[in-house]
Amino acid sequence: MSTVHALIRRNTKLFFKDKGMFFTSLITPMILLVLYATFLGNVYRDSFLMSFPPQLAVSDRVIDALVGGQLISSILAVSCVTVAFCSNFLMVQDRANGTARDLTISPVSAPALSVSYYIASLLATLIICLAAAAVCFVYIAVIGWYLSVLDVVLILADVVLLVLFGTALSSIVNFFLSSQGQISAVGSIVSAGYGFVCGAYMPISQFSEGLQRAVSFFPGTYATSLLRNHALDGAFEALADEGIPAQAIDAMRATVDCDISFFDHAVGEGAMFVILGISAAALTGVYILMNTLKSKKHG
Repeated sequence: MSTVHALIRRNTKLFFKDKGMFFTSLITPMILLVLYATFLGNVYRDSFLMSFPPQLAVSDRVIDALVGGQLISSILAVSCVTVAFCSNFLMVQDRANGTARDLTISPVSAPALSVSYYIASLLATLIICLAAAAVCFVYIAVIGWYLSVLDVVLILADVVLLVLFGTALSSIVNFFLSSQGQISAVGSIVSAGYGFVCGAYMPISQFSEGLQRAVSFFPGTYATSLLRNHALDGAFEALADEGIPAQAIDAMRATVDCDISFFDHAVGEGAMFVILGISAAALTGVYILMNTLKSKKHG
């Protein structure tokens, strides 16, 4: 256990000392926040305004809260996975430059090395994503705060659960990588594609029916929906207080993926938590099994 602990410390320190990996991971959520607020804010605002009956006036602060909730949920949904891939690239770098081979030649066992990479990546991703969540809360406080204490706790729980999923997923993908070129290729693909697949860049409700059913099999879809619900529930309650009909609010919830279905069956928040938790546990188990089989093969 002391060996694993020492390796975790070593991997975590190397990640934060590597300015390329660290700043890329840290800046990504900040860049997304600026880009979303600058280019997508008006699009989200117009989308919400079109849903309101013309005879009802809604305060700008509530509208800003709706836009901000959609923005931060999108940012956190993407960052928790993309940052996990960045923090896990240390495993590939060690393999590419021969450090991993040198470590296993020493008294360090291959399973201990694999566990240390996983836990170090998890810790680094959690630190960065929780810091990103704090920045998002500050942003919401400035434009329109309607979050309850429970909403904040649930958003943080969503982040932790999604980081577990992202770390397990990145560990499996990176298991097969062995060069800097592969790192760059996978990083680009994940950064560009994951946000669309999970519904962060464009709501799943705007996809075709076939594509909606396809992405309903992906756990990231439910993670995005969880973040949407917890970031927007307070703003939707404020809309109800201002006299917006329940039918209009339900339509908005469906439009921004707060309410999603699996083949026409509504999926509740509890089921979403279970799906994401089971997926993270299953992927972690697959990663452990892959490393166990590899150790036996080279044993």
